[in-house]
Formats: sequence, C-alpha cells, structure tokens
Amino acid sequence: MDPTEFSKSVESGLKLAKRIYLGKDRSLSPPKPPSFDKSESYQPTAPMIYAVISDPAIVDNPDVPSYQPHVHGRCDPPALIPLQMNEIQMNLDCYFNTVFVTVAGSWRVHCVMGSRSCDCRLVVPLGEQGSILGVDIDVAGRSYSTQLMRMEDTQDKEKSTKLEDGKFLRPQIFSLKVPKVDGGSVLSVKIRWRQQLLYNEGQFSIAVPFSFPDYVNPSGKMFASSEKIQLNVNTGMAKGVIFKTISHALKETRRQMGRFAFLYDAQVLQFSSADFNFTFEVPSSSIFGGLILQSPSLDDLDQREMFCLYLYPGKAENTKIFRKEVVFLVDISESMHGKPLESVQTTVLAAISKFTSADSFNIIAFNGESHLFSSSLEPATVETIERASRWMTEICVVNGGTNILDPLNQAMEMLSGASCSCPQIFLITDGAVDEERNICDMVKTQVESKKFISPRIFTFGVGSNCNHYFLQMLASISRGRYHGAFVADILATQLHRFITTSSAILTNIAIDIFDDDAFEVFPFYVPDLLSGYPVVVSGRYEGSFPDSVRVKGFLPDKTNIDIDLKVQQAKDIPLDKVLAKQQIDLITSQAWLSESKELQEKVVTASMQSGIVSEHTRMVLLRTDIEKIRPGKEKEAKKLGKKSKSFAKDNQVLLLSGLTIGFGNIAATNDNIPPFGETNQPESDNVLAKTVRNIGGLCDCCCCFCCIRGCSKINDQCAIALTQLCTALSCFGCLSCCMELCGNAD
Repeated sequence: MDPTEFSKSVESGLKLAKRIYLGKDRSLSPPKPPSFDKSESYQPTAPMIYAVISDPAIVDNPDVPSYQPHVHGRCDPPALIPLQMNEIQMNLDCYFNTVFVTVAGSWRVHCVMGSRSCDCRLVVPLGEQGSILGVDIDVAGRSYSTQLMRMEDTQDKEKSTKLEDGKFLRPQIFSLKVPKVDGGSVLSVKIRWRQQLLYNEGQFSIAVPFSFPDYVNPSGKMFASSEKIQLNVNTGMAKGVIFKTISHALKETRRQMGRFAFLYDAQVLQFSSADFNFTFEVPSSSIFGGLILQSPSLDDLDQREMFCLYLYPGKAENTKIFRKEVVFLVDISESMHGKPLESVQTTVLAAISKFTSADSFNIIAFNGESHLFSSSLEPATVETIERASRWMTEICVVNGGTNILDPLNQAMEMLSGASCSCPQIFLITDGAVDEERNICDMVKTQVESKKFISPRIFTFGVGSNCNHYFLQMLASISRGRYHGAFVADILATQLHRFITTSSAILTNIAIDIFDDDAFEVFPFYVPDLLSGYPVVVSGRYEGSFPDSVRVKGFLPDKTNIDIDLKVQQAKDIPLDKVLAKQQIDLITSQAWLSESKELQEKVVTASMQSGIVSEHTRMVLLRTDIEKIRPGKEKEAKKLGKKSKSFAKDNQVLLLSGLTIGFGNIAATNDNIPPFGETNQPESDNVLAKTVRNIGGLCDCCCCFCCIRGCSKINDQCAIALTQLCTALSCFGCLSCCMELCGNAD
C-alpha cells in the first residue's frame, strides 16, 4: 500500500466512522468531526492502530447497538478507521548517538459491532534511521510477539504463509496486522525501536514521532487518560552536558556528570499533539572524544572485550574546515525522470552556492555515457555557479541506462592532483550495476596506492533499486560516508544535509593500537571527522588495553595533531546493543563484497543476539493462544509447570516481509523502473478512478445515520421525485464517464 492509497483508506475510514451512534445520554461527548482537507495526507505521526474494514455493514458502536442502514458492496481497498486510544507511555534511553524507544499503550476497537470482528493494523512511524526491534500484543486471550529466525529456517513456511501480515508501508513506517479482533476488544501493545541522534554545530538532537490526531482521543464520557514519558540520557562522556530544549513538560529527576533523567506523568483529556523533541549540547571549543571499554555479558556468544572510541568536532565557530575540491556524479538515467532528478539538481546547486571562492567543483552527469560540465575543476564563483545551473538544465535530461564505473574513474583522475585539500566525490544514483564488486576493488587499489589523501567517496542511494550495501562499502573503503533516501518527499532534505554537513575537519585519522591483530575494528577504515558526522569506531579485542590511547590526524592548516583519549569503563551502557546496528551493516557489506559464508553467519549471530533484522535473518510473528486454567485444575497445571492463571495453548508462526532493503535490483535498473515506484497512470484510468471515488463518497454520505433520519421526515411524493432526480443524474454521470473514456481511447 503506497502513501496515497493509505491516506485515501484512512479518509474513507473516518467518513465511515460517522455511522457510529453514541446514544442519547447527554453526558456523552460526540467526537470532533474530522476535517477532510485535501492537502492532509493522513500519514501516521505516532504509533496508531486501525480497524481494517472490508464490510462497512459491521461498523457500529459495540456498546450501544443502533439501527444502521444496510450497505451494499465492500470497501476495496479496505477502509482504515483509527482506533481510540486509552493510555500511552513512552520510555527513551539515550546512549551516545543512539536512542532506544519503547512505547506501550492500549487501543479499543470502538467501531465494530460486538458480535463481529475485523483485522487491526498497527502502524509505527520510526524516527531518523529507525530500526524496529520488537512488538508484543495482547488481545482477547491471544498474545503476539515478534522474534528473529534464520533465513533457512523460514523457507518451508513461505509457501503456506501470507507475507502481507507485516511489512514497511514505506521506509520508516512499520506495519503489522493482527487478524480477527472482536468489536469492543482492547489491544495492549508494546513497541520497541531504535533511532539515531542528529549532530549539528555542537548540538545533539532527536525527534520521536509522538503526535496523535484528535480522532484517537476517546469519545463518550469525559475522563482523563494516562500519558507518561520517561527520558534517560547517558552520554558516556566525562564532560558536562547542557540541555537546550525539550518539547514536553518533563521534570528533571536525576543529574550526574553526563547523565540525566526526566519524567512526565499526567492524566490528560487529549493526548500529545506534538512530536517529542529534545536537544543538548556538549560545550567544547575544540575536537574532543573518549574511549569506553566493557566486558561482555554471560549470554554473549562473543566473549571478547568490547571498546568504543568517539570523536566530536566541537563548536562550528571555533572549527576550521578543509578547502573543498568536489566532483558531483549525478545519475540522469531514465528512471530518475521527474521529481527525483529535479530534487537532486536543486540540492546540488544549493550546496555549491554555499561554497567560497577558494573552493572548486565539477559536475559529471551520467547515464550510459558521461557528460562533463568542465574538463577540470572550476572555482566556485558566482559566474561559474550560474553557468553550472544553465548546463544542468540543458544537459541533465533523463535518458538511457546506468554506468557508474567510467564517471567514477574520471572523477578520481580529476582529483588525483589535490594536495592542500580533502578531495571529495559525491555519487548520487538510483541504480544497481553488474560491475559493483570490480568498482570496489578498483577504488581500494587506488586508495592504498596513494601516499597522502585520496579522494573520499560520499555515496547517496535514491530509492530501493540501488544496492545500498555496495554504496556503503564503496564509501567505507575510501573513508567517505554513505546515506540514502527511500521516500521522494524527503530526498531533497536528506541530500542537502548530507552534502552541507560533510565538510572535513580532521583527515587521515590513525589509531596505532588498532593495527594489532588482537583488535577487530568497525568500520574497517577510520573515516574523516566531518562537521556533522562524529567518528565512532568500535569493535572487540583480546588481551589488555592501555590506560590512554593517542589519535593522530591531519588538520586543514597542514599540521598534524595528537589527541590523547583517556580510557574509562562503561557504566550502565549496553555497549553491545548500541553498536550492533553499525556493525551488522558493515559486516553485511563486507559479506556481500567477499561473498563469504563465514561473514554471513557472523551477521546472523549478531542479528539474533541484538534483535535487529538483517539481510540474512527474518522477523516472524509468534501467536500464542492463552487458555485460562479451569477451577479444580490448578494441581494439574502446577504439575505441568504452569504457575500463572493462564498458559499457552498453542503457537502459530507468521512471516513478516519487506523489513530489509536487499542488495539492489539490476533488472529494475536496466528497465529504468522509477526509484520510488511512481507510475504514469493513463488519463482514462484517472477518469475512471475519480468516478469511482465520487460514487464511493456519495455512498459514504448516504449511509450516514443522520441522513436516514432526515429522509424519514419527507413525504412519499417528495421521495418519488428525489428518486427520479437521482436516477437521471446518475445516468448523465455514467454517460459523461463513457464519453471521456471513449474519447481518450481514440
């Protein structure tokens, strides 16, 4: 289900919810009528649960049954009615640059007859680089929980299991279906995910989706609902931390060096209508960092010691950056047609406009061939930027396929003479190609042959057709960075931040101790310290660790720098969980490059232990039916080891699909399939779709209880006249539709 279809289903569900009758009790407060603004997308902005309605006749108040007009037909696609929420609480544990979020709440199926049932869909929007960790659901004698399984263990179940039970509706929006929930039932849900902190100009910030629309607030008797937020911050730093902003009215409950705790607990009539945001700052006028050690837990399969080294650039006004020498490689293959290429063009030109006159750049547009703006780097003057803008408008016309190797070679050759700068290549593509492993090998050879600073390759993947693991590996080999956008409406924002926060501050970073074979280091090549991307290096080791570690690097003023990092033991930080995502992605990239079964098995082990889905594991939904212990059977249950008042009767496993990005789609690239799945719908199809939607809208209105109540007050003659009028109008409408279709067919 794409975002547009999802929004239309929610809009239909809100209209259908008008059928719900609340009764005559004046103490009942009717729900606020939803505003059907066409510009509103109805995309979820907080964890939500929807009743999936295929048969509109089942929509009614489960507590106060009422006469409802019969509805002919079914909703296709099914309508989605947002369920009303009873309570919500959120717990956030922040460590370094990672936040673990746990949201627990309860929702009631308030819109389905008590004698009927419907499927319910849980939808969870995740924050920046969010990864789902697990879901637990309890409803009417059943419980559901997610688990990870090895890929080979799920192959037998794929043939007999529907894969639509769980998926990403779109990247960063996780969805899960709970089948056959009775009307009036309460779903108790706990959701766990992780997301990244953003760093910019010395400040750390995070935004967690926590904005609930009005229609989830319970209707009926006015009573307060529970809303709770717990925030725990452990920066792992010896430096003091200054909190700048917090969106909600949290009270500070604990403060120590680098550690904070906040709490918000209230009874509310309306749930939070704003995302949860907080920002804090680590005051420092220069580059700073630290190194943390931790011993593995007893259940850790890898019993080697863990370490984590971090470096931050300090405040922007006190930080010098390298002069820029940049080549932009822009994919103009046919699949980039429309908004993707327009967003890339606008963003690249906006980034260049912020260069100084001492900086230089070039642009290479590529499809099956390479198109150069200039044969060499050009100074970033106003005249040159204007000329580049005109060139991109004329040359960057989508056409042909995708060839990455040739333009990449041209860019590296163009930057080979750089000596007083940190040369950078920004590769922006939506495609996968056959020679990806050869490209990585070629870049690795060139990087290792350079004596000073080789070009850093910054890769940006557009959509899901490109091989994001190839792009991540390519960036890692060259000490660059990787990022991507899987949704069209955030492409420009993500790309702009990626380019503008990638100014180099410290290059050729070396930590001598990591040259020892006793250390396993991630990433394999230490990246540069950038204005908006701190350096985080982690791994495992055997043996002893020195009390301090010296980090060496190269500054923009051509001088070397030595930074002494004091080693400290981690306290109250789950280092293995914090670092798991970075390590799984890097090992997956390495396993793809080397085609190593041993590394794939290493990914599986790390994935199963951390709960993070990988390309070599699958998430499944385990259903458990709960059977209450009947009176007189307590002794028998005790013998069976059932200590609680209920026990599991049986289990059922459902596979969840679409939770990973895969290794690219060369066939889709060759066929120039758009990166975000857009299709150009024929005009005749648009006419038909609009007609069907209009008819559906009329049906929604006519099925409303208030409409039936109003019609009951008119006399027979008026009813006959209205019937004849509606029949005539419908005939004219059908005739107009046919003329449109036939005319377009010609």
